[in-house]
Amino acid sequence: MRFPRSVFVSSVLFSWFAAASLASAQGGPAPPPPPQVTVAKPLVKDIVERTDFIGRFEAIDQVDIRARVSGYLDKVHFQDGTFVKAGDLLFTIDPRPYRNELEQAQSAVTSSQVRLEFAQSDLDRAEQLRRSGNITDQVYDQRRQAFLTAKAELDRAQAALRQAQLDVEFTQIKSPLSGRISRKLVSEGNLVNANETILTNVLSLDPIQFYFDVDERSFLAFSRQTHGGTNTSANGETNEVELTLTDERLGTRKGQLDFVDNRLDSASGTIRVRAVFENKDRFLTPGLFGRVTVGASDPYKGILLPDEAIGSDQDRRVVYVVGENNIVNLKPVRIGPRIDGYRVIRDGLTGNETVVVNGLVRARPGAPVTPQMTTLPPMRERNGS
Repeated sequence: MRFPRSVFVSSVLFSWFAAASLASAQGGPAPPPPPQVTVAKPLVKDIVERTDFIGRFEAIDQVDIRARVSGYLDKVHFQDGTFVKAGDLLFTIDPRPYRNELEQAQSAVTSSQVRLEFAQSDLDRAEQLRRSGNITDQVYDQRRQAFLTAKAELDRAQAALRQAQLDVEFTQIKSPLSGRISRKLVSEGNLVNANETILTNVLSLDPIQFYFDVDERSFLAFSRQTHGGTNTSANGETNEVELTLTDERLGTRKGQLDFVDNRLDSASGTIRVRAVFENKDRFLTPGLFGRVTVGASDPYKGILLPDEAIGSDQDRRVVYVVGENNIVNLKPVRIGPRIDGYRVIRDGLTGNETVVVNGLVRARPGAPVTPQMTTLPPMRERNGS
């Protein structure tokens, strides 16, 4: 049985008005509760702001090994790339020609000593005859001249002997310092020219230096510090730095600033700074890149918040502060670097506020929230600045 269309429409409208009247009589649907958010007090503690710089390691001492006498390379006494100590024998140049020169020099000394002894006795006789008047002054002067000449020849022969002894000693080339040696650059049997041919080189490894460049703005900030900064002095006050290698997330080695250059480079606007690190395990290698973290401020009371508690409002950074009746208020802040896993709040907070640290997307300025209180730990895992 089919009802007329007008009867069906009238029934639907009647049902809708009846439902509306019933809802109006019961006061309407209940509003949703305020959203839940996690809140906490900002972390307030003594901090020192730090700045990172990229640099490279260099050896404190580096020596190119050269021969001090010419000759044919006779033997190599080390293995390439090993560690050597100061005084270790590295190369030997064929010593036979220099030993022959040494024997000749010894013979020349002996001959000069004999001539000097004869000239001495001849002069002594001349002095006796001169006192008795049996010799002329001219003959006496001649014998005295012969004595002085023989003495000078002996001095020259002794000097030549000492030089010949040095030449024989120089045929053994020893390491002037302790460190890692490179490969041999000349093989046995090759002619080596004195003071020219580079045979190898040696680098010291412990301690090791780290050079990096500091921009002008950072340098001025460091220089205004009352504790440390980039000042290096002999009064025992040192500025500690922290080293992070390219394959590390956290710095594990500590060093000290020990040198700041005396002028800024006018072309780059930077100044060269040096830190020194212990390298007992010889792991740090000259030429290796790294990152040093340097204190960029004096200690002060800092206000810290996690990055997820900081939002953006156009071109400014803001935090959501929970006030009376759990109403959310928007507060602009000025942020700084990351320290201990938190972001430094330079301006905008006093540290006594209750801040939304989790659930920012559910909070709205001027609207209430259901806060869940938590406490920020003193330190979080650092992910860099």
